Amino acid sequence: MIEVVSAGRCVRCDVCVKVCPTDVFDRGPDGIPVIARQSDCQTCFMCEAHCPTDALYVAPFAGPAPAGSPHTDEGALADAFGDYRRIVGWGHGRTPGSRADRNHLFTERLRSSP
Repeated sequence: MIEVVSAGRCVRCDVCVKVCPTDVFDRGPDGIPVIARQSDCQTCFMCEAHCPTDALYVAPFAGPAPAGSPHTDEGALADAFGDYRRIVGWGHGRTPGSRADRNHLFTERLRSSP
């Protein structure tokens, strides 16, 4: 289940918002996606796999992580961001957090950003 959106890694491209099949995210007032409907998350990992900057962490649970779990602590998860994408082989050769991603939604969003 989606647990963390890293504001420090996010580039406000909205790719996660667009690829989520159950509409879990809302765009926050600062442009950073907000987990608005966590209970709708199907743990499909689509958001994490598509994120061009590895700003999302989906815990491998069908329900929310328990209170105090390291699966909700961004600091404890620093090395886990983008793990699913790497395991399945998406973005092979990509530098985690790279702004040189060639995803058309991402690059279009960067061009139109102030």
